[in-house]
Amino acid sequence: MKIYVASTNRHKIAEFEAMLKARKLDCRLIGADEVPGFEAPDENGKSFEENAFIKARALAGAVPGQYVMADDSGIEVDALGGAPGIYSARYAGGHGDGADLRNNEKLLKELAGVPDDKRGAQFVCCIALILPDGGEKSFTGIIRGRINHGAVGSGGFGYDPLFFVPELGKTTAELSPGEKNAVSHRGQAFAKLATFLTNQK
Repeated sequence: MKIYVASTNRHKIAEFEAMLKARKLDCRLIGADEVPGFEAPDENGKSFEENAFIKARALAGAVPGQYVMADDSGIEVDALGGAPGIYSARYAGGHGDGADLRNNEKLLKELAGVPDDKRGAQFVCCIALILPDGGEKSFTGIIRGRINHGAVGSGGFGYDPLFFVPELGKTTAELSPGEKNAVSHRGQAFAKLATFLTNQK
């Protein structure tokens, strides 16, 4: 089974590939950068699900009759009223080199002086799937935690060094890839997707 992924983020695609391997699913992921002429659409939805479907539908239009998936994910911080939310990747403005560091620095600045019991947060991921017949499905995963007072750990990407999971006693940047994929928001959403795909065979 081939699945086109509406993303050029190799970190994200690598995580999905690891999850496929762990579940022994015989699927090959093809990134959007391997689709000639494809241009990413404006992500102007008001929720993770809307943005995921905007990306998935755009790519599905370029590869009709195929399985196409896209995910939209981010971090919602209680003390900030759910921000940065759908703007997580561009919280400090723009993508590209150094964006993760700038985003983390901005988040820490926004939470300066906020005590631990008020630093609750959650990672949210929604995966949108377009079926070969045009049908649509979505799968959501959430993991709760809190924002550290500084970066800890060297794994993962994005806000992982700041996101502390009390039950594990670690940030998601301190988890091994296998540990992270088992508990993360993306891992939870992907597990639901994998179950669905298994039943498609």
